[in-house]
Amino acid sequence: MELKDLEIFQLVAEKGTVTEVAKELNYVQSNVTSRIQKLEAELNTPLFHRHRRGMTLTPEGKKLLFYSEKILKLTAEMKKAIQDQNEPMGKLEIGTVETVYHLPAILSSYIKKYKNVELSLFTGVTESLEKEVLNHKLDGAFVTKTDFHPDLEVHDVFDEELVLISDQRERTPEELIDEPFLCFSTGCGYRARLEQWYKDQNAAPQKIMEFGTLETILRGVSMGLGVSFVPRSAVSHLEQRGEIRCHRLPEQYSKVKTVFIRRKDAYLTATMEKFIDTIEESRKFILNNASSGK
Repeated sequence: MELKDLEIFQLVAEKGTVTEVAKELNYVQSNVTSRIQKLEAELNTPLFHRHRRGMTLTPEGKKLLFYSEKILKLTAEMKKAIQDQNEPMGKLEIGTVETVYHLPAILSSYIKKYKNVELSLFTGVTESLEKEVLNHKLDGAFVTKTDFHPDLEVHDVFDEELVLISDQRERTPEELIDEPFLCFSTGCGYRARLEQWYKDQNAAPQKIMEFGTLETILRGVSMGLGVSFVPRSAVSHLEQRGEIRCHRLPEQYSKVKTVFIRRKDAYLTATMEKFIDTIEESRKFILNNASSGK
């Protein structure tokens, strides 16, 4: 069994058609088909159901996908470990929730120092990003601190204050309970905090509207579409311009930590080690500025 066969198998499982895989790899379709057939013959079992819309995994194919992901991830880590020369290089795939205010400064500092690193950034909610890191699909992620899986290592980044935001009209938090709640999808740590506040008020949002970007949520709030719950650092400029109003909630709902997570068992490459060092340097800089009032 060749590693390339497993790579092609994974791509077909992901894309669902031989045509798309052949196009991505710049192969002829017959080459992709023959590699899959070779794998099926070697394992003596069909790995895909063939139908008009494409190909879907059989139960045996799903089992192979589980193990092939582990094999290919371990192979990649092996190459990193052998080739690692304490000089950051190669790919680094990082996830983040949308509201990490200091993230651009962290990334800018890192990329300026280590120009041979190809850094990719993916956004999502805390719950989905945790799964992506656990499943080896991301090298690490900036998320809201919660009770994480024991296989994850957690690095503190900074503390945040969450605020309930509304349009510029003067109202109390209690008067906003019946307003539509603008938020990210289920799995967002900020959403969970505000939903707990509603529950403790013996209330529930009359209407929940999910959005994919912070910019859309903030625009909606400023236009009077509803309320949301976000870090103060992400909206202080809008508050200063009078576009929104911030409302403080009790500390058990409003105090959160942004952390960086990665798998404990993943090989700590120089690329990742220097990234964590950059996070720590940025964290100290933020704390020093906060204590000095800057």
